Amino acid sequence: MSRIFVLGSGAWGTALAFSLDRRGSHQVSLWAHSLEFAEEIRNAGENTQFLPGFPLPASIAVTGECEAIADADIVLSVIPSEFLRSAIARLRPHMHSGQIVVSATKGVENNTYLRMTEVIADCLGELSLPIGALSGPSFAQEVAQGQPTALTVAFADTEIAARIRKEFSSETLRLYTSTDIIGVELGGALKNVIAIAAGIVVGVGLGYNSSAGLITRGIAEITRLAVACGASRDTLSGLSGVGDLVLTCTGSLSRNRTVGENLGKGRKLPEILASLGGKVAEGVHTTRAALGLARQRGIEMPITEQMELILNEGKDPREAIRNLMLRPGKNEL
Repeated sequence: MSRIFVLGSGAWGTALAFSLDRRGSHQVSLWAHSLEFAEEIRNAGENTQFLPGFPLPASIAVTGECEAIADADIVLSVIPSEFLRSAIARLRPHMHSGQIVVSATKGVENNTYLRMTEVIADCLGELSLPIGALSGPSFAQEVAQGQPTALTVAFADTEIAARIRKEFSSETLRLYTSTDIIGVELGGALKNVIAIAAGIVVGVGLGYNSSAGLITRGIAEITRLAVACGASRDTLSGLSGVGDLVLTCTGSLSRNRTVGENLGKGRKLPEILASLGGKVAEGVHTTRAALGLARQRGIEMPITEQMELILNEGKDPREAIRNLMLRPGKNEL
């Protein structure tokens, strides 16, 4: 039995806690950002704000205490990217050698352009822990329901990756291992930007041709940047690349796609984000960071550039699509 501490009580963190608890062989704790929110979840018997309709098993301990992380063997971080650094700084004094950290957050930090495992390592400082990434096509609601889901877990050490695969896998969650942390993380983060664009295509009333073209050129764009950062091209053809991109660009449960669809219909970004009820669309925060990372590496990302203009400068989505279509012709590969 492993003691697993899930950091982040949003929909994804709660769903992963449910999945791990179903194994019946783990001691699972779910950490909320505040004592008040932890108490709210316990009193309601479910996470009414982020994952309503799913009763919380009595076997999952919900806490807002930072000290509780000290008991964990495995720390599963599912904290939104914009809050990750401050949260790890709070928890760092109670963490210790011997723990394994798995990051399931899909984002890139603004200003630093660090991946989430790099942010965690930076916050831990001299405390050197194995840190890996978990990603792939997965909606929280379906994981909570126990629908079959396949993900990739990546660690530099293959034995640790194999251990996490064994600890996390179940009848409803299948894990594949990798050593390509960069590819797994960037595939999961960058697809959210393309998902916003895919939603815009739907929102402005375009059809399947447009969507298919956008998704295909999106994976090309993601792959260019990931490979430039040291990822394997093959990783971007797998679950954490094409798999996650297709799900997030086409699934109605995708918050990033929903944001894009509403932008395409003419709604303003602040209004759209307010309507999410506290839930996070990571692509909104990742777009600027992805573009900064691309410029740092000298990589062209036309779709991401147009998303930045739409999200942060109010560009008309139809004009952005027109600009993409009128770019100079080139060889596909």
